[in-house]
Amino acid sequence: MTTIVPTSEVDPYLAIVRFTSQLAWADAGPEVAEPEVSRLCREAEDVIIDGKWLDLATLMVTSADLVSSKISEKDLECTYTIICSLVKNVTSPEEVLEMVKVIASKVVQQPNDKASLRLKILFSLYNLVDHPNARFQVYMKALELAVNGKVTEYIVPSFKKIDSFLKEWNIDIKDQREVFLAIAKVLRENKSLAKESLQFVTKYLATFSNEDTQVLSEAKEEAVRAVIEFVKAPNIFQCDLLDMPAVAQLEKDPNNAPVYQLLKIFLTQRLDAYMEFQNANSGFLQTYGLVEADCVAKMRLLSLVDLASDESGKIPYASIKNTLQVNDEEVELWVVKAITAKLVDCKMNQMNQVVIVRQVSVSVYMCKAKVTKILILFIYQPLRRA
Repeated sequence: MTTIVPTSEVDPYLAIVRFTSQLAWADAGPEVAEPEVSRLCREAEDVIIDGKWLDLATLMVTSADLVSSKISEKDLECTYTIICSLVKNVTSPEEVLEMVKVIASKVVQQPNDKASLRLKILFSLYNLVDHPNARFQVYMKALELAVNGKVTEYIVPSFKKIDSFLKEWNIDIKDQREVFLAIAKVLRENKSLAKESLQFVTKYLATFSNEDTQVLSEAKEEAVRAVIEFVKAPNIFQCDLLDMPAVAQLEKDPNNAPVYQLLKIFLTQRLDAYMEFQNANSGFLQTYGLVEADCVAKMRLLSLVDLASDESGKIPYASIKNTLQVNDEEVELWVVKAITAKLVDCKMNQMNQVVIVRQVSVSVYMCKAKVTKILILFIYQPLRRA
């Protein structure tokens, strides 16, 4: 197979054009291929002379895209490395942005062909440009490729730096929302990252204030999704969704009012309220892919936390049995589950049939106490009445 060997400052561009166009027209036979290759090379020479770098980038990525599946990863990387270097030839921010869009759009066009390498190419392009908005555009394409090419594991580590990225890009609220949703979509591809996915959906929903109904309605679908994700997640017991305008709008929406009601039950009430809701809304769980046993289990843990916060340091086994709607033999099992989930710090006095509570998880405790602003950042706090 032919390997690209650049020889001078301008020759690499012509070498790429010749290399890719020869492969693209190889099946047409020499009579057809040679004139076409010559035409493309002359066209490339003309735009180089005229300094029309955007036109050259368009020509080069079109040919590269046609033959990407026919060449090795090494040659594809070399091809796009040279193409990406074109951004250094332009100074106009507008032209840089247009060139970045042209290149990135082609890189992501075939996500199933060398996906991890294509993602690497986008990272290289990102590092080559200084224009904040151009970097934002490249990053969004990288998120798209990560999902479609099923290589999300390569981009997830970058999410830890998203706050600094947003500051650097200096993008408006609309674009920030796009980023948060795209990241949430990436994280949804991995079930073990459900908590992180919910965090970014929450960030998205938090960008909506008490705006007009039309703007808020844009967030309705994600608001529903966030509630369902929270309810489904077996290891997430606290969220900040309840008082967000984007979520609160569901309460007055006939189609989504039960979703909001369910969230309110999980965050502020006990198992009896959930059982009443379930009985009154037949078929609701199935509609949203919720499993009854999982919902009951989560509500039992949340109810136990609420019970612990209401008692004076001691919870009779009988109270746990009645609140969690379990038999005598299951009381200690649920206490152990709550301890394992780090929701409560307690010990069981089997002789006196009481649970001695030392601490309650601060996040869940304050949420159940209907406190909307968490000002304490400790994992646990000493037990006290709400």
